[in-house]
Amino acid sequence: MKPRSMFEKRYSAPGSSPATLLPHLVDGKTRKPRIQCIEYDAGHFEEREITDIQGLISHIDNHKITWINVDGLGDVEALQTLAAHFDLHPLALEDALNTGQRPKTEQFPGYLFIVAQMVYQDKKRNICGEQVSFFLGDHFLITVQEEADYDVFNPVRDRLRAGMGPIRKSKADYLAYALLDSIIDHYYPVLECISESIEELEDDLLEKPSRQMVLALHEHKRSLTQLRRLIWPLRDVVNGLLHDASGQIAEPTKVFLRDCYDHTVQLMDLVESYKDITSGLMDLYHSSVGLRTNEIMRVLTVITSIFIPLTFIVGVYGMNFAPDPPAGRTLPLNMPELYHPYGYIGVMTVMAVIAAIQLWLFKWKKWL
Repeated sequence: MKPRSMFEKRYSAPGSSPATLLPHLVDGKTRKPRIQCIEYDAGHFEEREITDIQGLISHIDNHKITWINVDGLGDVEALQTLAAHFDLHPLALEDALNTGQRPKTEQFPGYLFIVAQMVYQDKKRNICGEQVSFFLGDHFLITVQEEADYDVFNPVRDRLRAGMGPIRKSKADYLAYALLDSIIDHYYPVLECISESIEELEDDLLEKPSRQMVLALHEHKRSLTQLRRLIWPLRDVVNGLLHDASGQIAEPTKVFLRDCYDHTVQLMDLVESYKDITSGLMDLYHSSVGLRTNEIMRVLTVITSIFIPLTFIVGVYGMNFAPDPPAGRTLPLNMPELYHPYGYIGVMTVMAVIAAIQLWLFKWKKWL
């Protein structure tokens, strides 16, 4: 059985496909990004694709909440233009461009810089991950993703379009919470996919253990370890936002962030639980293989035990006794059955009886 769920880091590290076990890479740093701008308030909503970054900057309405989502890292100049307009620190922009950052939160004058790792499943059910950077100001939120093909923000976009809940009536900090909450919630289906695959392995492990199952268990354990490395610092990020003293996170929003923090704790518990299950399945595999080996050795031992007395008998009769004494001499032969007309049949019968008695004895002792 091949594993259905493996962690795949796009752009920066080769991953593996559950069907082909081949690397799957997407070159996001050379592809022109897709920029989307959403402006809204309680009674207004506007969504548009941006092709001219200068035109976007000139039409930003500071009286509304502005969410600028950059999908792709191929246009550094556009990002630098955005950074210059919103006075973003060069080190923060550098962290956004250099993927593989550890989830963190940093405070800068006028805004917060947040790095999170987003995990999702693509159309082929590969588990993929990419970095998302947040620049959170009073009236703006800039998110920078690695690629444009997938993200987990569609539920938030739908809520903005429909005006559902308090999101359109809240500030940018609530939007940042909603996006972080969507990132955290999408860890659950990923873990569920791994859990289903582990359960399938558990069902087959005792019946037909194989090398492929061991490889699948190792892949799942590695995926869980990588997920743990992402969730652990993400929990610290949410905790840091809960204790933010810069004023960028309003007190009503911190109430919702506490729910996010609880979810990260639950995710950590699930990851640790699944890791323990995979370790237990590895022990179960070794026990199953050892049990099968013992069964084979027991059968071979029984067969050997049966043939030991039979080998002794045929060894005795296989000695070079003369069939007739030499002329003029009489040799004392102690094997009169050697000349008996039914000697051969008699010996074979004795051997069969001995084998039958041994088999009955082994079954009576429950050695078979």
